[in-house]
Amino acid sequence: MSKIRKKKKKAQLPFRINILFFVIFLLFSVLILQLGVVQILNGEAFQKEIERTIQDTTKIPVPRGKIYDRNHNLIVDNEPVYSITYTPEKGVQAEDRLKVAKRLADFITLVPKDENPEKYLDKKLTERDLKEYWYLLNKKEADSRLSEKDIEELSNAEAYNKTLDLITEEEISNFSLHDKEIIAIKKEIDKAYSLSPQIVKNEGVTAEEYALVSEHLSELPGINATTDWNRNYPYGETLQSLLGAVTTQEEGIPAEKKDYFLTRGYSRNDRVGKSGLEQYYEDVLRGRKEQIEYTTTKNGVIVGSDTVVEGQRGKDLVLTIDMDFQKEVDKIVQEELLAAIRKHPGANRHLDQALAVVMNPKTGELLAVSGQRYDRSEGKFHNESFRTLYDSHRPGSTVKGATVLSGYESGVIKPGQTFYDSPIKIAGTQKKSSWKNLGTVSDLDALKFSSNVYMFYIALRMGGDYRYPFPNNKTASIDTNAFQQFRHYFAQFGLGSSTGIDYPYEATGYVGTELIGGKLLDFAIGQFDTYTTMQLAQYVSTIANDGYRVKPHFLKEIRESNGTDETLGSVYRVENSTVLNRIEMDHIDRVQEGFRRVFQVPGGTAYSYFAGKSYNPAGKTGTAQSDYYDPKTETLYTTENRSLVGYAPFDNPEIAFAIIVPNLGPNVSGQYPVNNVIGERILDTYFEMKQKEDKLGDKIKDENHEEENNQ
Repeated sequence: MSKIRKKKKKAQLPFRINILFFVIFLLFSVLILQLGVVQILNGEAFQKEIERTIQDTTKIPVPRGKIYDRNHNLIVDNEPVYSITYTPEKGVQAEDRLKVAKRLADFITLVPKDENPEKYLDKKLTERDLKEYWYLLNKKEADSRLSEKDIEELSNAEAYNKTLDLITEEEISNFSLHDKEIIAIKKEIDKAYSLSPQIVKNEGVTAEEYALVSEHLSELPGINATTDWNRNYPYGETLQSLLGAVTTQEEGIPAEKKDYFLTRGYSRNDRVGKSGLEQYYEDVLRGRKEQIEYTTTKNGVIVGSDTVVEGQRGKDLVLTIDMDFQKEVDKIVQEELLAAIRKHPGANRHLDQALAVVMNPKTGELLAVSGQRYDRSEGKFHNESFRTLYDSHRPGSTVKGATVLSGYESGVIKPGQTFYDSPIKIAGTQKKSSWKNLGTVSDLDALKFSSNVYMFYIALRMGGDYRYPFPNNKTASIDTNAFQQFRHYFAQFGLGSSTGIDYPYEATGYVGTELIGGKLLDFAIGQFDTYTTMQLAQYVSTIANDGYRVKPHFLKEIRESNGTDETLGSVYRVENSTVLNRIEMDHIDRVQEGFRRVFQVPGGTAYSYFAGKSYNPAGKTGTAQSDYYDPKTETLYTTENRSLVGYAPFDNPEIAFAIIVPNLGPNVSGQYPVNNVIGERILDTYFEMKQKEDKLGDKIKDENHEEENNQ
């Protein structure tokens, strides 16, 4: 029995092994079949999936924010324009770009409409551009010109440059107009960075060009027909010099600020504000770029894209400027400047500009900023409002309010102090006097009549010389520290220091260096250091505002961009008034009263212009000797600056202004009072416009009230 069982076991063992082998065979068959499916049917797709390992994010620029005036009138807009762009994949070679340029040249031209094509392209293209084109067309022949020694010793870049050097002038002299068009297009295409759009053409793109490119995009890898924007100014040149400018894409980010912009997410060809408010508020106006994530193969071929951040147009600026009032101020300044030139064309031959700043003394809001320059050769005006911040001039007697307050604060005079106004002669200097002998004058009279001598005695005493009356032809014992003391007091008004304005640059004026007694006297009457019109506006505003020096500012508020672009978005930020300091001087009320008398009391130097005005004005006139250098004749001429500062109403100021008209003819009989007339017309216009607005507002209120009653 045991033998039989052993035989059965031996017979069963091969059968089990066969079943095991069969199962293994089936498993291998399934595996082989699966490998076949992967390798044969889906091999190409899986290979692309394996290569799809690189994600790159590119940022697409968006239109800048717009700029409005205080009444929400649009000052700076974005004008949409047709645009042809090129966005290269990674690793695109010069030959590939040339192919694109050749095809694109069949549809567009880079030559502006009114330009001669041959002359324009010859001017645009360099010798190197032509040689690089010839090289691509004749690469084998060009490369063969290098010796084996050059190939071994030179780097690739050096070898390439030497190859270009070996291309003759004759070889590049016979390109056709079409060839030059291709070269010009390729030149623009070559500026593009991988996955970043580069504008090929966005000025003068015709509807036909746009349509042709759109129809043939499949033949133009990387090319796109889209829309771009250009800054548009509905008010023309008005205020444009202060609004500033934006770089072109060709300019891109400024080279001197490359690192600054690149670390903040900019691309090299991004358009940025390069001057004025466009530059100062770049971070606000730039917007949020659209971010697109590209999926590329290892060879740089784009196989997919996804928008990861939606783009958003820049935020909008609302300025403090009233453009209707601004236009009126510009008109006034132009008309009166021209009147002064025509009144005395010979004596005023060096007169060509007038400057004016109007602001709210309590808030620092700038209402109008005007700088007008008359070009005699062209017979027209240029709006150069930036000069109110950039150009400094001797202001003359307008600063006497600061001089009197310096006298109070330093203790060298007291309220009601009197001096006898007669000429002073310091040894070694010319006689110094007022415009006439004024007799005994108090501090208030000194402002009203504009006494120079009164200010001289303040300066002498601050310098340590208390002799009164000053002995003629004697040496003045002056402590030069008085210059520093004077400047310390003046700086509290913003004279000689930064106003803090929201602008990329402002001058702070020239500081005189000849520290002698006579110059200290000149300083006291505004004939030594120089100041900008903006500084003078802040100075008179500080007096009007009971000693509070407020920062002047252009920005009123920032608004979110509105998707519809038809109305302003919600308020993002409001610019509040900033008090920089309060002057550490007593008796400012006496200077205010002195300024009132200048404008409103008989004998005041501006009485004939402002007497009887309902808006209750106050201020100070000024005349200063100046110098004008004529570059044509290389001659220095003596000229005269006329200035005026003021505010109104006297008891509750809402408007302050400063005016400087430099380089009139000196000592001219019947000289045109251009500064006083400009000031009078500015105040008249402001209060007339305000009255009209108030009447309109009352009318609207009455109509609304009537509607409510009828309901």
